[in-house]
Amino acid sequence: MLDQAFEALKTYDWGTDVAVLAPIDEAVVATSGDSASREQLERRLAAVLAEDVSRDAKDYVCRKLMAIGTAASVPALAALLPSAELSHMARFALERIPAPEAGQALREALASVAGSQKVGVVTSLAGRGENESVAALARLVGDGDPAVARAAVIGLGRIRTPEAARALESAKPADPQAKLEAIDARLACAEALLAAGKKAEALAVYKPLAGPQQPKHVRLGATRGMLAASGKKAD
Repeated sequence: MLDQAFEALKTYDWGTDVAVLAPIDEAVVATSGDSASREQLERRLAAVLAEDVSRDAKDYVCRKLMAIGTAASVPALAALLPSAELSHMARFALERIPAPEAGQALREALASVAGSQKVGVVTSLAGRGENESVAALARLVGDGDPAVARAAVIGLGRIRTPEAARALESAKPADPQAKLEAIDARLACAEALLAAGKKAEALAVYKPLAGPQQPKHVRLGATRGMLAASGKKAD
């Protein structure tokens, strides 16, 4: 049955009854406690991505690799990132694969994608939340594409490490909207550090945001954060 499903996958396309692929869905569940069988299933799925099959077939495979993918699937998924049609699902899978190789592949892809695809890769790096991505995102804060610059700023705000906060403080985005979002991202970093009990690091992020050059609502939020980090209560 599983072999037949993989044969059906070769001709699977939009409008085909997805029931023909049910044995693959069942195998994803059935191999949960069987590492050898799951590795074999993963290899078979990843191999499909290099074959001449439809976009819908590759989308299906990417969805399965979101669930069972490991470092072994990363090269096959990374090869799809430059594709306008397939990048979306490939990066979704890479975003969810816990292996560090997946994050590295996404960072390397930044050099070969542009526009909405680059925004998507940046968003997936932010979703992984790896501190290793801070430097790559920091370099994109000044990107000539405003959408990429804003995505990088927001991404640093989602990673929320001390390194991300420092990158945001030193960043000088040209895009006006990115400048505003950088302030919000810095506050998000400070709040995350405070919630994690890293009061000194949070205080260091809040302090410059409480300065007179900042908008009133930012000063207010930063002041409250500083008080919380100092163990005091706001009036």
